[in-house]
Amino acid sequence: MNCIIIDDEKTARIIIKTLSSQVENLTVVDEFSNAIQAIKYLNENEVDLVFLDFHMPDFNGLDFLKTIKKPLKIILTTSDPNFAIEAFEYDSIIDYLLKPIELPRFIKAVQKVENHLSIANRNTNDTKIKNDFYVNIDRRLIKIDLHSIYMIEAKGDYINIRTEEKNYIVHSTLKKIEEKLPDSLFLKVHRSYIINVKKIIDIEDNSVLIKKDIVPISRSKKSDLMKHLDLL
Repeated sequence: MNCIIIDDEKTARIIIKTLSSQVENLTVVDEFSNAIQAIKYLNENEVDLVFLDFHMPDFNGLDFLKTIKKPLKIILTTSDPNFAIEAFEYDSIIDYLLKPIELPRFIKAVQKVENHLSIANRNTNDTKIKNDFYVNIDRRLIKIDLHSIYMIEAKGDYINIRTEEKNYIVHSTLKKIEEKLPDSLFLKVHRSYIINVKKIIDIEDNSVLIKKDIVPISRSKKSDLMKHLDLL
C-alpha cells in the first residue's frame, strides 16, 4: 500500500515515516511540507493513502479536502480533535490520529484503510460477475438468481442449492460451485456448507441461523466470517 505524507513540520513527517516502516506492506513514496505541492503530485500520480496534517499555515487540511477532486483514502493527523470532527464530513476521511501518535493506534488506522480498499476491490470484482448462472437438472438448464440463494449444502455427490423460492438438487461439488460465487456475498463456513452472508439472521458460538436452518461454522472459518460482517 503506497502512501504520501502532508505535514508542514519536518519532525512530524519523520515520525510518520518511522511508524510506516514498522507496518508491513506500507510504503511512503513521497512527503510534502505543504498541501499545494501534494495536489500537484496527486494530479499525476496514484496513491492508496494520504496522511494529512489538518492544521497547516496558509493552505490547511480543510482547504486540501475542498480542492482535491479525485477519490482518496485519508488519515488525518492533528493535535486538535475538533478539527477532525469537522473534516469527517468528507467521505475520504477514514480515520484521524491525535499527535503524539503511538504505534498501536497508527496500525489500527492503517488497518481501517486496508479494509476499505479490500471492500472496494471486492465490489469492483463483483461487477464483473453475472447475477445468475445455470444448473443442469434432468437434462434441463435452469437459471438461478445468485442473490436468491441463501445456502448450499453438500450431500454426497450432489449439492442442495436452497433459494428463496425452492431448492435445487444438482450433481456437483461445493468446490465447483464455490468458484462461480462472488466472495463478497458467499462464504464456505464448513466443509458441507456455503452460505450467503447477507441472509444471516443470528450468530451464536459456532453456528449461524439462516432462515430456519442452523448451520455449523468450522473453527478455522470463524475469523473469515467475522471479516465479512459489518460490525458496530
